[in-house]
Amino acid sequence: MADKTPKEPGARVATRIDPTKEELSRDQVYFMRQVELAQWKKKTQKLRTRNVVTGIAIGALVMGIYGYTFYSVSQERIMDEMDEEAKRVRLQGPKTGAN
Repeated sequence: MADKTPKEPGARVATRIDPTKEELSRDQVYFMRQVELAQWKKKTQKLRTRNVVTGIAIGALVMGIYGYTFYSVSQERIMDEMDEEAKRVRLQGPKTGAN
């Protein structure tokens, strides 16, 4: 774990502050906002990249399902052709009372 005591006697350690409880100067508040903005920009870029990758993955999945559906429907035509061929064979066969 991180040791919170400074290694050198004169070193300062960053501490969390609550701006609502402590009196801060205008410059300190401005600096805090600038640092927060920089952190948000950094996080936003990472999130944007993840969102784009996720969107592409979902889009590829949807397109794959869509393509497979069209492929499956085109296979059903073959079954229709086989049914028509069987029907023609039955019609060309000998006529009996059972037909």
